[in-house]
Amino acid sequence: MDNAGYTVLTRLSGLKHELQAIANNVANASTTGFRKEGLIFSEHITRLDSDDPSLSMANANVRLTNNAQGPVTPTGGTFDFAIEGDGFFLIETPDGDALTRAGTFTPNDQGELTTHDGYRVLDNGGAAIFIPPDAKSIAVASDGTLSADGENLAQIGLFMPTDPTSLSRQDGVRFYTEAGVGPVEEPVILQGYVENSNVNPIAEITRMIEVQNAYTLGQKFSQQEDERIRSVISTLGR
Repeated sequence: MDNAGYTVLTRLSGLKHELQAIANNVANASTTGFRKEGLIFSEHITRLDSDDPSLSMANANVRLTNNAQGPVTPTGGTFDFAIEGDGFFLIETPDGDALTRAGTFTPNDQGELTTHDGYRVLDNGGAAIFIPPDAKSIAVASDGTLSADGENLAQIGLFMPTDPTSLSRQDGVRFYTEAGVGPVEEPVILQGYVENSNVNPIAEITRMIEVQNAYTLGQKFSQQEDERIRSVISTLGR
């Protein structure tokens, strides 16, 4: 395969990955706490022989999470929490502690505050949060201090990864990092609210059409290049 063929294939591969990311964004436009995902395209340039121009190829294997604040919607739920500004809730999972912006929680049978998947929500010290079963009133201050019937119980932890570029996504709204996490200095938590997805469906569908058109043009170019090479081989073989 010649250089033009390799260049087209790398572009088509990158566009395919971007289409997958856009489709996932659209599918999660209504998912609480979902962060839009995109791709970072990088260009690799190789110097050829002195008489030939350089060869440029694109690569799109690095995923980028958009950390823009999503719209906050009131729910009135006692254990629905939205984060304003920086930070993630810390939850305990079988794969280790994970970060999430999806703040729809509920107490389990043991009174521990958990996600709907059953993962325990952790406080600012990394411990589980216990909700007394006989509590009549549960309140959460803006700094995350949780109280039951006027008595402080714990402070819901908000954390940021030490290295924001180290985040890896799992199951849409959960993130893991091997670089460690640190507490948010001025946390802001809203009780009775949830943060919606920060995906703009109209913008995503518009971008999907653009990428599909670019992919189609790349396919046509690849087919034309293949026909040109076949024609040259056929002519030289006569």
